Amino acid sequence: MAARIFTQTFGVVGAIIEKDGKFVLVRENPKVVMPDAGKWNQPAGWIDIGENPIEAVKREVLEETGYRFTPEAVLGVYSLVREDLSEKLGATPHAIKLIFTGKIEDGRQEQITHEISEVRWFTPEEIYAMDKVTLRDTDIKNEIRDYLKGVRHPLSILHHFVQT
Repeated sequence: MAARIFTQTFGVVGAIIEKDGKFVLVRENPKVVMPDAGKWNQPAGWIDIGENPIEAVKREVLEETGYRFTPEAVLGVYSLVREDLSEKLGATPHAIKLIFTGKIEDGRQEQITHEISEVRWFTPEEIYAMDKVTLRDTDIKNEIRDYLKGVRHPLSILHHFVQT
């Protein structure tokens, strides 16, 4: 894994996954030393160098939830500046988040990463009631609102090229 550098913007993929009116969130393991340990988050993570963002979101959802994910649309591109972490990290993280929607296969397929302690389904109201003490990135509330409004963009808006 490449070093994480917070003095520049960085690319993240994430998923808003709904089933029967509830949305899946993952709990950052409180036993792992991370700035947001113990908080709830959407399945998400950094895009690896050279990785296609569509493959990255499939990987992240599988690693963090155990579910196989099929992206169907891009919900949006969200810019999140975490000034609340500036002192702790010595820089201000600024993620450019590519958020996908899609479907998961029934039943968990894989063991989840040690960085996640729990996977749970929440109603929109439960997520809206969370604050920055319990929800890692509060922009997830805006993503849920956009999802419920029917915002979707075709996967074809993404173009991935590897120049050799």
